[in-house]
Amino acid sequence: MSDLLPYDPSELSELTGELDRWKDILDYRGPLPRLWAGRLRRELEAEAVAASTSMEGVPVTVEEVRRILAGDAPPEVSKEDRELVEGYREAMNFVLRRADDPAFRWNRELVIALHDRILAGRFSQGAGRLRTERPAFVVNSMTGDQVFLPPPGGDVPNLIDELCLKMERGHPHPGLAAGWIHVAIAAVHPFRDGNGRAARVLASLAMYRGGFRRAEFTSLEEWWGKHLADYYSCFHCLGKNFNRDADVTSFIRAHLEAQLHQIRALDIRERVERQVWTALEEIAEDVHLDRRVANALWDVFFGRDLTAGYYRSLTDVSPATATKDLAALVSARLLEAHGERRGRRYLPTDKLNELAASALFMDFSGPSEAVRDAIITELSRRQSLTGEAFEFLPGSQVSREPSRRSAGRGRPESGPVPNSRSPKSPRPGRM
Repeated sequence: MSDLLPYDPSELSELTGELDRWKDILDYRGPLPRLWAGRLRRELEAEAVAASTSMEGVPVTVEEVRRILAGDAPPEVSKEDRELVEGYREAMNFVLRRADDPAFRWNRELVIALHDRILAGRFSQGAGRLRTERPAFVVNSMTGDQVFLPPPGGDVPNLIDELCLKMERGHPHPGLAAGWIHVAIAAVHPFRDGNGRAARVLASLAMYRGGFRRAEFTSLEEWWGKHLADYYSCFHCLGKNFNRDADVTSFIRAHLEAQLHQIRALDIRERVERQVWTALEEIAEDVHLDRRVANALWDVFFGRDLTAGYYRSLTDVSPATATKDLAALVSARLLEAHGERRGRRYLPTDKLNELAASALFMDFSGPSEAVRDAIITELSRRQSLTGEAFEFLPGSQVSREPSRRSAGRGRPESGPVPNSRSPKSPRPGRM
């Protein structure tokens, strides 16, 4: 029998080599500060869940997902959609728990258990059951056109066993394994629903199992969600009908390229946002508050709704402590409270963002939203001036591109007014 969905690793060695160099870079930097690492993990998790579920027709925003995962679900999100969001997060957590098991094996039961969680155990939608009878048709969700005919249901169990065996035997590089399992699950289409989500979670599992454990390597969903047309075009290598001999080298190349684009963008973003987080922690300390309140300042800095319940779930404090923290931030004129009781929301004051600018050796004043945009733009500009991440590794010959997140952004035409002056001296005790 021919090899299932073959590919040529030699054509992809340059891309896998760049992945290895990025792993060395990020490992070299060491662990992130604990509070910031936790917040970054939550941010990336919410964005990945929102992107992957939205790609499959679940109408949720990143902000809604962020609140659902924190246990403060917005009332406008239906119970069914909330369960699918929570199910996807549980599927991600499930595979990461399994990945560290010394007895881990790629097998049919792993794939089925993962799928059951993705669909939140919904029996009516075939959660945790292979497609063994009903025919399946793959439709482009953007156009509604039928684009692919998977194998007959009767072939699915054996094909799943075969692809698991190929994963168990190993691939030359974790990036190749991730790309291959992604396209293989899409080609076999083993379930009635949730195949795309299953494929993307299993791709993350392959990276994690291969030692690429940082979120930068296992959060590809957001990139695909922002490049849907490119994502669907990657599957053209499969043809119109399932063919086990289809060469999937082009898909794996696109998968590796997407990973590298995402890693570069996340690297710049993390360095920018970590500076914002540090500035917010300094502001909290300056008014003699615990550094945990940076969680509240972070959300309002980025213009998000903040409630006492959401803050409490982020910081794992008692209701009384959460109320005390938020009252102290209002008293310090860092937050403004709007509404009463359960409907109360907290917004940033202009003072908060001006203090953040000051802590970052900038001098902006004006409306909070405009000052925030100016801060992010300036921090991104500084990152572009401090040199590329690879420069401290001798001999690196890696191609690079600017972050798409900050490309083309300029200072707002109105709002913050920068004052021309030299950077301030560091605050006493802030060396």
